[in-house]
Amino acid sequence: MMTRDSLDRLHFTGTVWRPPHEAYSVLLQATTGCTHHACKFCGLYGDLRFRVSPMTEIEADLRIIARWQPRARRVFLVGANPFALGFDRLVRLADRIRDYLPKVQTIGMFSRVDDIARKSDAELRELRTYGFTGLSIGTETGDDPTLRRMNKRTTAAEIIAQSQRLDAAGIEYYFTYMAGLAGAGNGQRAARATAEVFNCTHPYLIGLVSLTVFPDTVLAREVQTGEFREAGELERLDEVRTLLERLEIATTIAGQTVSNTVPLFGRLPEDRARLLRELDDARSRFSERELVRYRRGIDYL
Repeated sequence: MMTRDSLDRLHFTGTVWRPPHEAYSVLLQATTGCTHHACKFCGLYGDLRFRVSPMTEIEADLRIIARWQPRARRVFLVGANPFALGFDRLVRLADRIRDYLPKVQTIGMFSRVDDIARKSDAELRELRTYGFTGLSIGTETGDDPTLRRMNKRTTAAEIIAQSQRLDAAGIEYYFTYMAGLAGAGNGQRAARATAEVFNCTHPYLIGLVSLTVFPDTVLAREVQTGEFREAGELERLDEVRTLLERLEIATTIAGQTVSNTVPLFGRLPEDRARLLRELDDARSRFSERELVRYRRGIDYL
């Protein structure tokens, strides 16, 4: 016998991830897993294979959402990178969303850089008219040696080129920067290179995170064999400081996730001095041992 609880169960597969700034968005699963699924540091999607949610599942979920949140204004499509979907599929998704949620104004999702590259300029502009804006792009760094080392399968030049295409289409986007990803002794190089790349773009927000090596990742095995040496916690604070010093663009800095030993939030350029003071204060107050103890206590992101 079907119960109300079973009828109201959405089609989510595995752990559901969304950026902190999408906390008030309606979540709708459009894909499962990641098309790339080969970044050395990532263990978010386990053994999940990339899968496109059937439209029957999406419409069933939209019927439930319409019953509970009929006034929803923003939808965030769940999956590692739903922007990998083709233009026609995305347009069809937007149409179905508004059939059930007519007040929705914008639709966001995660995207890889190469997902953007596969769309034409005309397609990007038209997707914007359908409300697709607010792409969360896992850039992680603008340092080419680190991008290669971590098997991101993108380059600094591609980050710039595809971001500028989004700018031209009027699609808002958000970046991430992962402190410590370059490894011990390389943080300053990564911060300087990333600032140079990001300064050629216009991200609405840069989310700061810090590398936490979890078991069952390629990077964890490389740490055990000595192929990768983790950056120290104080070194990471210096790395973030260099990034914030060198960023010349107007953007929001959001570093409030559990991965950060020092939470940060503010606007550049107006809050730069305060953010740098907070980093300096933390560096003087906490020892490396204390910060490492915090990192080892992180069980999940």
